[in-house]
Amino acid sequence: MPIEFNHVYLAAASLHLPGNPIDNNAMDAYIAPINRISARIKKRILDENGIQTRHYAIDEQGQTVESHAQLAANAIHACLSQTQTPLEQISLLSVGSSGGDALMPGFANMIQGELGAPPMQTLSSQGVCAAGVSAIEFAAQAIELGAHHSAIAVAAEMPSRMFKRSRFAPRGYESDFDAHFLRWMLSDGAGAMQLTRQPIAKNGLQIKLKWIHQKSFSGDYPVCMQLGLTADRSQSFLDFASSSEAEAAGALSLRQDIRLLPHLFDICIHEYVKLVEAGWIKSTEIDHFLCHYSSAKFMPVVEDLLAKAGLTIPPEKWYSNLATRGNTGAASIFIMLAEFLQQKTLKAGEKIFCFIPESGRMTAAFMLFEVEAEQSEISSRYTSPEITQQALQVNTLVNNIAVPHQAADAPEPLQPLLTRLASLWQEYRSNVWRTPVIHQLVSGQFDVTAYRNWTAQWIPQVHEGSKWMRNAVASLTGDFAALGALIEMHAGDEQNDFQILYQDYQAAGGTAKLADLRRNPGGEALNSYLHALAATPNPIGLLGAIYIIEGTGQRIVPALLPLLRQQVALPAAAFRFLEYHGTNDEHHLARWLSAVEITLAIDPTAADAIYRTAKRTAQLYLMQFEHIQESDTTS
Repeated sequence: MPIEFNHVYLAAASLHLPGNPIDNNAMDAYIAPINRISARIKKRILDENGIQTRHYAIDEQGQTVESHAQLAANAIHACLSQTQTPLEQISLLSVGSSGGDALMPGFANMIQGELGAPPMQTLSSQGVCAAGVSAIEFAAQAIELGAHHSAIAVAAEMPSRMFKRSRFAPRGYESDFDAHFLRWMLSDGAGAMQLTRQPIAKNGLQIKLKWIHQKSFSGDYPVCMQLGLTADRSQSFLDFASSSEAEAAGALSLRQDIRLLPHLFDICIHEYVKLVEAGWIKSTEIDHFLCHYSSAKFMPVVEDLLAKAGLTIPPEKWYSNLATRGNTGAASIFIMLAEFLQQKTLKAGEKIFCFIPESGRMTAAFMLFEVEAEQSEISSRYTSPEITQQALQVNTLVNNIAVPHQAADAPEPLQPLLTRLASLWQEYRSNVWRTPVIHQLVSGQFDVTAYRNWTAQWIPQVHEGSKWMRNAVASLTGDFAALGALIEMHAGDEQNDFQILYQDYQAAGGTAKLADLRRNPGGEALNSYLHALAATPNPIGLLGAIYIIEGTGQRIVPALLPLLRQQVALPAAAFRFLEYHGTNDEHHLARWLSAVEITLAIDPTAADAIYRTAKRTAQLYLMQFEHIQESDTTS
């Protein structure tokens, strides 16, 4: 699933392209055809890829004008100048590229040295086109976690040095199409993004990074684009006796097997379909589509695949600068986004969707940005002032949901267990908020049908709650029998909860009979697990299950209820179950704490069983959330 971000903003985006634009005729002075076959390949490729101009960091004699590290450093300076941010305030430099000027050390360290930057954390992501996305993702995660407040993600490529005549001609690849192909496709350039935890608005707008999704299919496909292997991929350049022998054997030629390229777009579109089905994106909601295709030849391929999937994105929403900037690999999406932001007038609420396929060994990468009004902390879908204010309060609550019990406030013998449970809770809470159903709710896309479907799957699970608790009471023996009264009281409190929830379901338009409602696969697994555990002797681990279940009611439900009321046009009577649990589960958890204290006084080693059960319950409860959008809930 995508990695979702709540505190990451795109403060600035820049590009740096060396020298003047070089058109298709002038490029012969830099990347010359070797022979007639090479010239025919050039004409064919340029006719197909649609590139009219590009940039090279070498001159006509093949001498380097700007190093690879200098390209990146210049892009970074241009980026920071937009926000007037001193380099000293950047604490993370995250870099993506196919490689730097040297094989070692890491490219990020070489760029830091080129900048003369102060001590900072660095990351070098080596790959092909998606390496730049990996750099963005690492920086964004670091900001989301609070480890950094301002970071630079940069991508740079400089393939021209490999393609110049002085290096290419002696190899004698007269008809090696795979080696000739990329000479007419790739060019030099760099782009940078400044990501911050606090938004930096421009013209009353700020741009928020919503999520990033990457998936590699390298285990499914052979190498498509490579440097450092022989043409048959059987030997590394390091296997040869010398570098000159490796070069003579073609192990230092950049190649692409174009016969594999159709597979790339097929798997990428299938991955996009999965994102749509999971509720992360809708084609109809995309305002701007930045697609990194290496050749104009592939644009209709992507269009056709989207159309076949019923997910067409109209051509007027597409943006590409391939024709004027060329294909700069990992830097392409940086350069594209930077120029897009320079040229376009944006509006609050618009979504910018980026698609980056990588052919190295097949990787699909996607990013979603959303334009917000200055100081806005919520999605622009909330248009009414009342809803905006309420949703802002909810967002604050969501981002600060405490654990059900703070260890420091509990009796000392309970603190180690509560500390372990707190860590487990934070992971569970985070996962819940990223499930499709909650994402749909937080995004303002919920409706009565979605709420009715949710309650329909929840009712049969709640129906079983008091049953497995009472089964557990019957399984308690010896000193643990003292817990029976507390658990029985709890079961009594909840034995009719399912009827309240069923009435909520009916108030939402549900017509199925109670006996016909079915748990979804996650609910079924959770129910089976709890009943099976309740039937074992002294199932004190079930206190861990209650921690997760009641904690969800006390800590998560209060944040959901205001959102539901805003989006679901139903009377207050349709939300009685959630209202009750948001108010009363705090008392239930106080009772739970007493039960845990009694249990650990009898057997301190019971803490492990409580934790293990809480962990398994969290996994199964999360599975229930993930299946909620399924509609087959009645027999």
